[in-house]
Amino acid sequence: MYKENLEEIEKLITNYFEGIFYGNVTQLQSCFHENAYIYGDIKGVEYLKSINEYLDGVNNRQSPNDLNESLKMKIIGIDIIGKIAMAKLHVPMLGYNYYDYLSLTKIDDDWKIVNKIFTHVA
Repeated sequence: MYKENLEEIEKLITNYFEGIFYGNVTQLQSCFHENAYIYGDIKGVEYLKSINEYLDGVNNRQSPNDLNESLKMKIIGIDIIGKIAMAKLHVPMLGYNYYDYLSLTKIDDDWKIVNKIFTHVA
């Protein structure tokens, strides 16, 4: 069961990375629970958005792919206990060096991101 859950989460995170990188809002939206919130800071400025506000931002910016960046996002670690999980990710893009922590839960046999916190490290 652990291996199956790990593979499902890795697939979800791949979709998350691709959605961000290519600016594919539909693909990105499929990764999140509809009530998810995103918290973080960008160069010391606090960031708090609902999933819909976050998706609007992604939709209204140039994607890293549009800017000819390389996809360098990677999974640092995943911790799974039953139907909950945490993932630590490195997400360098758009001139930023982001680290994301995703809280995931399995809802109706599908893993979803229920919360995202992130920061930019100079």
